[in-house]
Amino acid sequence: MTATNYGVVFVNVPSLDEAKAIAKSLVELKLAACVNIFPVHSIYSWKGELCSEDSYNLLIKTDLDKFDVLESKLRELHSDEIPEIIALPIVSGYAPYMHWMAEQIKG
Repeated sequence: MTATNYGVVFVNVPSLDEAKAIAKSLVELKLAACVNIFPVHSIYSWKGELCSEDSYNLLIKTDLDKFDVLESKLRELHSDEIPEIIALPIVSGYAPYMHWMAEQIKG
């Protein structure tokens, strides 16, 4: 099975509650096969100020053909003014896992 249509999308959110709510919604809507949640610390510049804060990174496994719908849903659910939404393709993957992933996001 080729993995050319599948990818991972990275999104940072400010709280664990928000991370869980977004993850649950994406899986229920079949926009994601699985979402991993990682605590992270980010340092970045925002509106001319240096920021340093704890947040949560979502690693969303999805069909990149659904990216536009996924992005729209993320913008709806996310509390940040400009949320980080970055997609990377999966170049290759373990065939049984890729098959499972495909089954989860059908529809």
